[in-house]
Amino acid sequence: MVDKILVFYGSYRSDRMGIRLADFIVDGLRQRGAEPQLVDAKALNLPMLDRMYKEYPPGTAPQALETLAREIKGADAFVFVTGEYNWGPQPGLKNLTDHFLEEWFWRPAAIASYSAGRFSGVRSGTLWHGILSEMGMVVVSSTLAVGPIAQTLDAAGQPVGASGESLRKAFSRFADDLAWWTEAARAQRARQAPPY
Repeated sequence: MVDKILVFYGSYRSDRMGIRLADFIVDGLRQRGAEPQLVDAKALNLPMLDRMYKEYPPGTAPQALETLAREIKGADAFVFVTGEYNWGPQPGLKNLTDHFLEEWFWRPAAIASYSAGRFSGVRSGTLWHGILSEMGMVVVSSTLAVGPIAQTLDAAGQPVGASGESLRKAFSRFADDLAWWTEAARAQRARQAPPY
Protein backbone atom coordinates (compact mmCIF):
# COMPACT_ATOMS: atom_id res chain seq x y z
CA MET A 1 0.00 0.00 0.00
CA VAL A 2 1.35 3.43 -0.94
CA ASP A 3 1.76 5.97 1.87
CA LYS A 4 -0.16 9.19 1.23
CA ILE A 5 1.81 11.89 3.04
CA LEU A 6 0.91 15.57 3.29
CA VAL A 7 3.93 17.89 3.65
CA PHE A 8 2.90 21.19 5.24
CA TYR A 9 4.91 24.38 4.75
CA GLY A 10 3.97 27.66 6.41
CA SER A 11 6.10 30.66 5.45
CA TYR A 12 4.41 33.73 3.99
CA ARG A 13 7.67 35.62 3.41
CA SER A 14 8.48 36.96 -0.06
CA ASP A 15 11.95 35.35 -0.06
CA ARG A 16 11.05 31.91 1.26
CA MET A 17 14.04 29.69 1.95
CA GLY A 18 12.18 26.86 3.68
CA ILE A 19 10.44 25.88 0.46
CA ARG A 20 13.80 24.31 -0.43
CA LEU A 21 13.44 21.90 2.48
CA ALA A 22 9.80 21.19 1.68
CA ASP A 23 10.73 20.39 -1.94
CA PHE A 24 13.63 18.19 -0.78
CA ILE A 25 11.28 16.20 1.49
CA VAL A 26 8.58 15.81 -1.16
CA ASP A 27 11.17 14.62 -3.68
CA GLY A 28 12.79 12.25 -1.18
CA LEU A 29 9.48 10.70 -0.16
CA ARG A 30 8.46 10.28 -3.79
CA GLN A 31 11.74 8.51 -4.56
CA ARG A 32 10.97 6.08 -1.73
CA GLY A 33 7.63 5.16 -3.34
CA ALA A 34 5.30 7.30 -1.24
CA GLU A 35 2.69 9.73 -2.60
CA PRO A 36 3.65 13.06 -1.02
CA GLN A 37 1.67 16.24 -1.57
CA LEU A 38 2.90 19.72 -0.66
CA VAL A 39 0.37 21.85 1.22
CA ASP A 40 1.58 25.45 1.11
CA ALA A 41 -0.13 27.73 3.65
CA LYS A 42 0.66 30.83 1.59
CA ALA A 43 -0.90 29.34 -1.55
CA LEU A 44 -4.04 28.32 0.39
CA ASN A 45 -4.23 31.76 2.02
CA LEU A 46 -6.68 30.72 4.72
CA PRO A 47 -8.06 33.57 6.82
CA MET A 48 -6.89 34.03 10.38
CA LEU A 49 -8.77 31.49 12.45
CA ASP A 50 -12.25 32.66 13.29
CA ARG A 51 -14.13 29.38 12.99
CA MET A 52 -12.69 25.86 12.83
CA TYR A 53 -13.76 23.60 9.98
CA LYS A 54 -15.94 21.54 12.32
CA GLU A 55 -17.77 24.68 13.51
CA TYR A 56 -19.35 25.29 10.09
CA PRO A 57 -22.69 23.65 9.41
CA PRO A 58 -22.18 20.74 6.97
CA GLY A 59 -21.61 21.96 3.43
CA THR A 60 -21.09 25.63 4.36
CA ALA A 61 -17.32 25.79 5.01
CA PRO A 62 -15.21 27.71 2.49
CA GLN A 63 -14.14 25.46 -0.38
CA ALA A 64 -10.45 25.61 0.61
CA LEU A 65 -11.34 24.20 4.04
CA GLU A 66 -13.58 21.49 2.57
CA THR A 67 -10.86 20.38 0.17
CA LEU A 68 -8.10 20.42 2.77
CA ALA A 69 -10.26 18.57 5.31
CA ARG A 70 -10.76 15.75 2.77
CA GLU A 71 -7.03 15.65 2.02
CA ILE A 72 -6.09 15.51 5.71
CA LYS A 73 -8.65 12.77 6.44
CA GLY A 74 -7.37 10.77 3.46
CA ALA A 75 -3.69 11.03 4.38
CA ASP A 76 -1.69 8.30 6.09
CA ALA A 77 0.89 10.64 7.64
CA PHE A 78 2.08 14.24 7.84
CA VAL A 79 5.34 16.17 7.71
CA PHE A 80 5.48 19.71 9.11
CA VAL A 81 8.24 21.94 7.72
CA THR A 82 8.71 24.85 10.08
CA GLY A 83 10.91 27.86 10.33
CA GLU A 84 11.55 29.63 13.59
CA TYR A 85 10.26 33.12 14.35
CA ASN A 86 11.50 34.56 17.65
CA TRP A 87 11.95 31.09 19.17
CA GLY A 88 8.47 30.09 18.06
CA PRO A 89 6.51 28.51 15.22
CA GLN A 90 5.56 30.28 12.03
CA PRO A 91 2.15 31.90 12.36
CA GLY A 92 1.08 30.81 8.86
CA LEU A 93 1.65 27.13 9.59
CA LYS A 94 0.07 27.34 13.04
CA ASN A 95 -2.97 29.12 11.63
CA LEU A 96 -3.42 26.44 8.97
CA THR A 97 -3.24 23.56 11.45
CA ASP A 98 -5.58 25.22 13.95
CA HIS A 99 -8.46 25.18 11.45
CA PHE A 100 -8.73 21.42 12.04
CA LEU A 101 -8.67 18.99 14.94
CA GLU A 102 -10.35 15.56 14.59
CA GLU A 103 -9.15 15.40 10.99
CA TRP A 104 -5.57 14.87 12.29
CA PHE A 105 -6.31 12.08 14.77
CA TRP A 106 -4.58 8.68 14.84
CA ARG A 107 -1.86 9.35 12.25
CA PRO A 108 1.88 9.95 12.63
CA ALA A 109 3.59 13.27 12.06
CA ALA A 110 7.22 14.20 11.54
CA ILE A 111 8.88 17.59 12.00
CA ALA A 112 11.54 19.24 9.85
CA SER A 113 12.85 22.61 11.01
CA TYR A 114 15.13 25.15 9.41
CA SER A 115 16.63 28.59 9.86
CA ALA A 116 19.17 30.90 8.34
CA GLY A 117 21.41 30.38 11.36
CA ARG A 118 23.15 27.56 13.12
CA PHE A 119 20.29 26.61 15.46
CA SER A 120 18.38 25.16 12.49
CA GLY A 121 14.93 26.09 13.82
CA VAL A 122 15.12 23.46 16.58
CA ARG A 123 13.34 25.64 19.14
CA SER A 124 10.32 25.84 16.85
CA GLY A 125 10.58 22.13 16.10
CA THR A 126 10.54 21.36 19.80
CA LEU A 127 7.37 23.41 20.28
CA TRP A 128 5.68 21.59 17.40
CA HIS A 129 6.07 18.26 19.24
CA GLY A 130 3.64 19.40 21.93
CA ILE A 131 1.29 21.13 19.48
CA LEU A 132 0.95 18.10 17.21
CA SER A 133 0.56 15.69 20.12
CA GLU A 134 -2.25 17.83 21.50
CA MET A 135 -3.90 17.70 18.07
CA GLY A 136 -4.07 13.90 18.17
CA MET A 137 -1.00 12.90 16.15
CA VAL A 138 1.80 10.56 17.14
CA VAL A 139 5.03 12.54 16.61
CA VAL A 140 7.93 10.38 15.47
CA SER A 141 11.21 10.83 17.32
CA SER A 142 13.36 11.40 14.22
CA THR A 143 13.56 15.02 13.11
CA LEU A 144 15.38 17.02 10.47
CA ALA A 145 17.04 20.30 11.47
CA VAL A 146 18.57 22.34 8.66
CA GLY A 147 20.71 25.41 9.07
CA PRO A 148 22.03 27.51 7.67
CA ILE A 149 19.53 26.51 5.02
CA ALA A 150 21.15 28.52 2.20
CA GLN A 151 24.36 26.53 2.71
CA THR A 152 22.56 23.18 2.83
CA LEU A 153 20.06 23.26 -0.05
CA ASP A 154 20.24 25.09 -3.35
CA ALA A 155 17.30 26.95 -4.92
CA ALA A 156 16.05 23.70 -6.47
CA GLY A 157 16.03 21.94 -3.09
CA GLN A 158 19.13 19.88 -3.83
CA PRO A 159 21.70 19.21 -1.08
CA VAL A 160 25.01 21.06 -1.41
CA GLY A 161 28.30 20.76 0.44
CA ALA A 162 29.03 18.89 3.63
CA SER A 163 25.84 20.07 5.36
CA GLY A 164 23.80 18.91 2.37
CA GLU A 165 25.40 15.48 2.59
CA SER A 166 24.58 15.32 6.29
CA LEU A 167 20.95 16.17 5.49
CA ARG A 168 20.81 13.45 2.83
CA LYS A 169 22.01 10.87 5.38
CA ALA A 170 19.65 12.10 8.10
CA PHE A 171 16.68 11.99 5.72
CA SER A 172 16.94 8.22 5.36
CA ARG A 173 16.40 7.61 9.08
CA PHE A 174 13.71 10.33 9.24
CA ALA A 175 11.77 8.72 6.37
CA ASP A 176 12.26 5.18 7.75
CA ASP A 177 10.87 6.27 11.13
CA LEU A 178 7.85 7.93 9.55
CA ALA A 179 7.21 4.91 7.29
CA TRP A 180 7.31 2.50 10.24
CA TRP A 181 4.79 4.52 12.25
CA THR A 182 2.63 5.05 9.17
CA GLU A 183 2.37 1.31 8.62
CA ALA A 184 1.79 0.65 12.33
CA ALA A 185 -1.02 3.22 12.52
CA ARG A 186 -2.64 1.94 9.32
CA ALA A 187 -2.56 -1.67 10.58
CA GLN A 188 -4.03 -0.70 13.94
CA ARG A 189 -6.83 1.34 12.38
CA ALA A 190 -7.67 -1.66 10.15
CA ARG A 191 -7.64 -4.01 13.16
CA GLN A 192 -9.63 -1.80 15.51
CA ALA A 193 -11.50 1.46 15.09
CA PRO A 194 -10.02 4.38 17.05
CA PRO A 195 -11.73 4.82 20.43
CA TYR A 196 -13.03 8.30 19.52
